[in-house]
Amino acid sequence: MQLDSAQLTALAYILRLGSFDAASAALGVTPSAISQRLKALEDRVGATLVLRGQPCTPTPLGQRLAKHAEDVALLEAQALGTSDSVTAPRLRLAVPADVLATWLIPALAQIPEMLFDLVIDDQDTSADWLRRGEVSAAVTAQARAAPGCNVLTLGALRYHATASPAYVRDWFADGVTPAALARAPILTFDRKDQLQGRWLMQKTGQRLTPPSHHLPSSHGFVAAAREGLGWGMNPAPLVADDMKKGSLVSLDAALPLDVPLYWQVARIMAPALAPLTAAIRAAAREALVQEAR
Repeated sequence: MQLDSAQLTALAYILRLGSFDAASAALGVTPSAISQRLKALEDRVGATLVLRGQPCTPTPLGQRLAKHAEDVALLEAQALGTSDSVTAPRLRLAVPADVLATWLIPALAQIPEMLFDLVIDDQDTSADWLRRGEVSAAVTAQARAAPGCNVLTLGALRYHATASPAYVRDWFADGVTPAALARAPILTFDRKDQLQGRWLMQKTGQRLTPPSHHLPSSHGFVAAAREGLGWGMNPAPLVADDMKKGSLVSLDAALPLDVPLYWQVARIMAPALAPLTAAIRAAAREALVQEAR
């Protein structure tokens, strides 16, 4: 099916900016023209693509078509060497929250000619966005390439099981034993977060299910551990200062957890994303452990 580029661009800008009026202003056409282009595209594909609201949001098909339009714009900008702050191509990426909080931003800042749309997901499932065709690249813990993708090893993000000194005194007075670990409250990012369970298995050889707080924030995770709400697996770069000052301590300094990370990028987009790939790899070399435990 051949789709009209102006109609796809209208869809992309509606979803990028959140409204028909904003899309019309950015593209220099009337809101009526934007509405007509979207209606023609929806008629062409036989499905609703945009859910009207404040802001406008995509249907699943609308999201995929908007991503396609953004990818085409990125490829064209790369081929022609042209972009500006208004028409800069947008790239949708899936990344884990801890990656965003620790080392990713400096890499993205090396590519000022590109706009980024980040989807936050667990490192064990971020590659699923690639498989569904909803992003063009991802930082993931999965070494197996998603269909149609290239995969590059980045290194491992090191985690420490950390808690406040007061928490350790209260809950582990007789040592960090399996019995104590089964009772002591833990911090969990969300229901996908398996890091605490993996560390407990390494530490005890048992599948323990202690009471858990859910805190979907990397920096909030550190703050909660610092305040004694629970213990959790925190990325080494985020807790280095706290551990140096003693406001956080490791439950077992000899047992960090290294999570290997990979950069997966859609093969068709790889040439256009080569500068970003180079920046990602350079940042990873500085921030990640290069030989995982």
